[in-house]
Amino acid sequence: MMKRIMLEKRRLWRGASRLALGGLAVGCAPGAFGCLDRPLEPVEPRTTATIVERLTQSSVDKIDLLLAIDNSRSMADKQQILALAVPDLVEGLVNPGCIDPLDPEGPPTDVAPGEDCPTGLVREFDPVNDIHIGIISSSLGGHGADACGASTPQTKPNNDKGQLLARKADEDGLPIPDSTVETYQNKGFLAWDPTQKLQNYDMTGAATPAPGEADISADTDADENTTALVPQLTDMVRGVGQNGCGYEAQLESVYRFLVDPEPYETISVKNGAATPEGIDTALLQQRADFMRPNSLLAIIVLSDENDCSIRESGQYYYAAQTNNPNQTKFHLPRPRSECATNPNDPCCVSCGQSKPAACPDDPTCKNPDGSTAGLTDLEDSTNLRCHDQKRRFGIDFLYPTDRYVKALSEVTVSNRAGELVPNPVFSDLNPNDEDSNIRDTGLVFFAGIVGVPWQDIARQNEDGVPDLLQGLDKDKNAVGGFKNAEEMREPNNGFDSTWDIILGVPADFKNPEDPLMIEGVEPRSGENPITGDATAPANAPNGTNPINGHEWTIPARNDLQYACIFDLPEGAERDCANGGFQSCDCDEEGNDNPLCEPNPDDNGERTLQVRAKAYPGLRELAVIKGLEAQGIVGSVCPKQLDAPDSPDFGYRPAIGSIIDRLKTALGGQCLPRTLTPDPNTDQVPCVIIEARNSQDACSCDLAGRQNVSEDHKPAEAAVRADPLAGPSGWDCYCEIAQIPNRSDGIDDTAELKACQQNVIEPVVTDANEEVNGWCYIDATTSPPTGNPEIVKDCPATEKRIIRFAGKGEAQAGATLFITCSGE
Repeated sequence: MMKRIMLEKRRLWRGASRLALGGLAVGCAPGAFGCLDRPLEPVEPRTTATIVERLTQSSVDKIDLLLAIDNSRSMADKQQILALAVPDLVEGLVNPGCIDPLDPEGPPTDVAPGEDCPTGLVREFDPVNDIHIGIISSSLGGHGADACGASTPQTKPNNDKGQLLARKADEDGLPIPDSTVETYQNKGFLAWDPTQKLQNYDMTGAATPAPGEADISADTDADENTTALVPQLTDMVRGVGQNGCGYEAQLESVYRFLVDPEPYETISVKNGAATPEGIDTALLQQRADFMRPNSLLAIIVLSDENDCSIRESGQYYYAAQTNNPNQTKFHLPRPRSECATNPNDPCCVSCGQSKPAACPDDPTCKNPDGSTAGLTDLEDSTNLRCHDQKRRFGIDFLYPTDRYVKALSEVTVSNRAGELVPNPVFSDLNPNDEDSNIRDTGLVFFAGIVGVPWQDIARQNEDGVPDLLQGLDKDKNAVGGFKNAEEMREPNNGFDSTWDIILGVPADFKNPEDPLMIEGVEPRSGENPITGDATAPANAPNGTNPINGHEWTIPARNDLQYACIFDLPEGAERDCANGGFQSCDCDEEGNDNPLCEPNPDDNGERTLQVRAKAYPGLRELAVIKGLEAQGIVGSVCPKQLDAPDSPDFGYRPAIGSIIDRLKTALGGQCLPRTLTPDPNTDQVPCVIIEARNSQDACSCDLAGRQNVSEDHKPAEAAVRADPLAGPSGWDCYCEIAQIPNRSDGIDDTAELKACQQNVIEPVVTDANEEVNGWCYIDATTSPPTGNPEIVKDCPATEKRIIRFAGKGEAQAGATLFITCSGE
């Protein structure tokens, strides 16, 4: 079987060093992956550098998918929309459509799972027959403070501890006591296993059959259970609920479940400091069961609010403290006056902290009696403790977002004592099973369906209008949907990138250019840089601004302006005057909230909620941006909920972006640099080495492989020095053979011709003989090196690939490295 390193539509290949996707770079960074001390082949002119880079792990055959769902107040409507998108997510991965390889931009043809494509068509990518799907919530309690204290898993889940959830909920989104969804082997997650090959392993490594789910939408005789994947997952999404802790720790919950080397069992305040204690062994077991070492790991965060991941040490817990010891209301101390104008000023600290030596006394820090001045009810609403902290309090109580970027991209993390230890994401958590090769950093993806106007991140049509149906990608194909990471970085309407529009520069306290993405209590002003829509004042008619309706008045200063809003489905309106709803935003008479309309059952008061909201999700967006091409952005505000069969319905555009991005890791990549073939052999001066954990059963005696030659040992040494080598336990290094053009001095072009010219897979010669190894294809040369149709969907400047054929494809779990020399 052959795996083409070719671009699916809407692919992205920038930032190879961050991605570890192995795009070739011009030059070699000392100490990065190592350099050879001489060219691999005699190429003229034979100067410049030799480099070693990782290639995409092209034999990914399993996915671990984690849904991190906000379960705070107001999330029920978004969870319902996500539940409606579950079939798209599942079907997109396990049953990809069939496409014409000569016209991959054409609409895919649907076929039943397991069926062959019609003649002349091929699957968009190989169906994924091994998927773990788990769910966690945003509730981690008060991080040592008194907020979100008492917690019960079913009725009041203020602290879900970052553990997997399989709750069931009623129609109102309330968890049903003592009712859970049936999960795989009672492990807390679902397992897609249509071939019924999954197994359990005991401590000795002995395997016992443990088949998972083989039915997608309805139960059949394909497996022994009476369930199906989509209904089970739908129930689990709805069961997360919206009655969890209001200090939403979306990012830290992901970190707790996947990354934290020592997740604590309890946390409490001791000697004035939040003190984690014990180890949550239940979570560690769930993590080891759920996350395989060589899977593609995908995290999808769904939230309508900004992240509030409070640091769990020292006195940072004060961000969630609500009462003093005498049960009076607790307020944080005032910030020094410098904070109002420049939060980065060295003198910007809390009045409750020691004054920096070089800073003058600040009279606003003291009460008349000399005590530390505190903030008032209007200045310090407990609802807004996570908003603009450095400016408002002089302290940033939250973990920096770089914590989460590093957690999903680096092989070591800090433990509780601050020591660097192996990152569980890039470790083998169960050495007794058969999965021992460790994933490359390019196989970890983070998607956020968060608070950002869909108009800001949608591709734009020929008229420059955001269009989820006919928006143009960078190659001017009308594909619709949201921008990918490369497109997010491109200039947009006079700004350096779309990130400037929706995120700004948080470290410099530079606001986003879209005024609706600015967090604040007071009404904002300005125009959306993409649509030109101006903000509307609080007294404007509803819908004056098509993105967030209008600004609104918040007299208690206990809420924020909205980034975007959307209409609730017909029949889902909430009569806030008569109660009975877990979440209502229109319960105050006389409000001018854009979510509300006059209520005929309440004398025309604006107590009928007909719309849902989202606040700017700035911290989640910062992580997505920081992960570059491993990050995927979607809007929690859907364009429409009226036409369920349309591609722009609900979260379908976001799910489509996620699937499109994951597909790239199931294939390969395009190359940004031209390689020069030797005129005598038609081979390029590159060597490809496969590194894997063979569990002491290494053999390179396979078709398309050979032991690394003596001339290429320096390349092997560079691979052995890679940061992933130790954690991955690589003990086997084989050289994947480049397909020759001539053999034993006899002109024999059949194999190379087949690899470079035949579009249809598997690659065979005209004599129907299998081709094993790899070849180089480059449509930018004149004449083209190989068939341009094979690289048709690569970016215009990167129409080059390394194509693997037959048994030359990487073995499951292996990591490939390419070393090239020459121009």
